Amino acid sequence: MASTSQTLRGKRACKKIFWAVFPHACFILSLVIYAFLGALMFSHIEGNRKVNLSEEYRKFLQNLWYISRNLSDNMTENEEVFREQIRVLLNTAERDWFVNPKDIWTFFGSLFFCCTVFTTVGYGNTYPVTRIGKYLCMLYALFGIPLMFLVLTDMGDILATVLSKSYNEFRKLQSKILASKLCSGFTCNKGDELKSGAQSKVVINEPLTIMEVLKSQAGVKRKPVKYRNAEIFEMLIARESEHTKPARNKSIERWSSCPELTRGKTMSRVIENFDKIGKQLEKLDVPIVLMVLVIFVYISCAAAILPNWETRLDFQEAFYFCFITLTTIGFGDTQLEHPKFFLFFSLYIIIGMEIVFIAFKLGQDRLIALYKKVISFCGEKKMPAKKIYPK
Repeated sequence: MASTSQTLRGKRACKKIFWAVFPHACFILSLVIYAFLGALMFSHIEGNRKVNLSEEYRKFLQNLWYISRNLSDNMTENEEVFREQIRVLLNTAERDWFVNPKDIWTFFGSLFFCCTVFTTVGYGNTYPVTRIGKYLCMLYALFGIPLMFLVLTDMGDILATVLSKSYNEFRKLQSKILASKLCSGFTCNKGDELKSGAQSKVVINEPLTIMEVLKSQAGVKRKPVKYRNAEIFEMLIARESEHTKPARNKSIERWSSCPELTRGKTMSRVIENFDKIGKQLEKLDVPIVLMVLVIFVYISCAAAILPNWETRLDFQEAFYFCFITLTTIGFGDTQLEHPKFFLFFSLYIIIGMEIVFIAFKLGQDRLIALYKKVISFCGEKKMPAKKIYPK
């Protein structure tokens, strides 16, 4: 019988964990599926497009041929003019003239493009050229960006919980260390004796009957007899219900014999979990300096790893690239040689964007509090003092 009850408790615990994790996994899985579908769509549309030699491309080749023809054997006189002409001509060139679309719009390249779309980074290195690709890109961003923000908000609750608990534990440990340093041995021993004496008195006086509790309360003594009887009756009922709470085997049997009730209760809990999204993030209150330190350490770790496969980047360039990415600025001035390797950092990007978002939110809250203080201070200064006239 005991093993059966333990098995039921284990199953119930596993179900609770599953339905607690379900909303978070549902959002992340939806985003992953959405990214893969977008990669298949753009790789098919943009990768299979026909490259037509436009009139601009013909003019570019004609001007290049004209410049190369007018070159003389003596480059000393016309070197500066030649460089300027080549620079102006190359600025008019487009990358699509010299690159095969299938080399750009592979599955991983399209997946990288989709990630830059719904994360609002938008490097600008890869972009749709066809008309239908541009329309689908707008439609894809219209649904992908809210989904991405929903994932960020959901993961923000997890990060906010971890940060707040870690910060509170650190404060408790810090207060204990300070208290142990400030507290002298004599006073601490004396305080411990007083605490132990108080606790022993409480233990001696327990357990108390209802009548003893009522006799100890002066407020009940002053009341009329009928009100006292009513309170005694209510307290007896409360005490009786406390004694009957531990017996939960019957309730377990009832829930197991009627799975519809369990299913309805579970669904209501799952819906409550969906409704609680973003609540923990609003309650977060940690120092802004701590968040800046977390961002610096977080970006530094990626900046130390990224140059292992992006050989053109050093630590400083990688740090700059990660910061521009996580803040969703995305200039596109730093191009990656192996973007598919960076896709393995997708989880890193999402968590990093969430950390930056939390830091921005904390900074926004601090600015609002500062504005309130300044406005209230200015209002107090401008208010005229009340004149007191003698009677």
